[in-house]
Parts: sequence; structure tokens; C-alpha cells
Amino acid sequence: MSEKKQRVVIIEDHIMVREHLIHLINSEPDLEVCGEADNIRQGMEVIRNTSPQLAIVDITLAGGSNGLELIKSLKVLSMPIPVLVLSMHEESLYAERALRAGAKGYITKHRASHELLSAIRRVLAGDIYVSEKMVSNVLKKMTSGVPTRPIDSLSDRELAVLEQIGHGRTSRAIAKTLGLGVATVDTYRARIKDKMNLQNAFELQDFAIRWLRERE
Repeated sequence: MSEKKQRVVIIEDHIMVREHLIHLINSEPDLEVCGEADNIRQGMEVIRNTSPQLAIVDITLAGGSNGLELIKSLKVLSMPIPVLVLSMHEESLYAERALRAGAKGYITKHRASHELLSAIRRVLAGDIYVSEKMVSNVLKKMTSGVPTRPIDSLSDRELAVLEQIGHGRTSRAIAKTLGLGVATVDTYRARIKDKMNLQNAFELQDFAIRWLRERE
């Protein structure tokens, strides 16, 4: 009798990426995709309905929502589903944030398929997965006393607001996308300006746009 397959949920906003992941995972003898979603609300529903052994989650989801919020929600609701973050965003910025939020691994989309499958199995086995480079960077930071980058001082929510600003969205549009009040968004904007030593809204907009371009 063949071993029971480990069930995986994919929460990713790009349908072509989801299709590739579904094909890749379902081609493995020990893995199968049991559900998919492109936003936090649907992702939570799929996880509740399918009880997977693993969730693969992107940082940026449909509607401007953030995968880190989904990971935190799973933790708050005591839903012990291991999460592997698969994202286009640079590891140096988001891997530590994802692990602090409760994820068990982080891998970027430019990595090869066999590396992703290895990461999936590592997390399913109860291990933490990040790249060797990331492990080295964290150890260097811990032992060398090198100061962190200013951008690292931003909270997860401030970083999400900064990304929205970089896309040219107003406070009202950001509030709608992130499910916040306009006044709350303005408070985050003020905090970002203070932490990044920016003088006004024009400098904030310019900084956010340049920051997004550098990550592309």
C-alpha cells in the first residue's frame, strides 16, 4: 500500500505561478495540492476546509493584502499549519519578518524547482528552511554588531504602507486595501518619515518609489 500523500495549500495571487506549483507538486509521489487561493480571506477558508499539512504563501496577495498578516492570523487562531513563504521579495528584507510572524521557511521564486521541493519537505519534516546565505547573514549580524539598515526598523505594517505609497496610492486607497482607517494610515506615514529621516510627503513618495524599483 502506498504512503498517504502530504496535502499542500497554495496561497498565491498569480494564477500562472499557482498552475506551475500545482503541476510541480502533484507530480511528486508523496505530495498533493488540496486547495488554492489568491487572498487572505479565501486562504483562511481553504485551510479550515482542507486541513493541509503545509501552506505555501506569497508575501503579496490579491487586493494588496499581505501574506504576513495571514501567517499571524493562523498563529493567533491556534491553527498549527506550517507555512513556507515563496516570494519574489528579497530574502534579506522579508525572511526574518516571515519567521517572526510564524512561518517555518522562506524561499524566493528565482530558486530552482528542486530547491523548492527540498524546502517543502524540510518544513514538512519539522525543520526551518532558509538559504545558507540567509543563515550566514543572520549569524554575522548577531556576532559582528553591524547596525541594521534603516528599512529594517519599519514594522511589518509600516512596510506594507510604504509599498502602497510606492505604487502611488493615496491614504484613502491604502486604508481600503489594508483594512485600516485613514487616520491610522496617516500615522504610519508619519512614523515612516520619522524613521527614514524624510522631511515631507514628497520625499516619502520619492523614497517609496525608488525603494520599489530597487527591488524589481
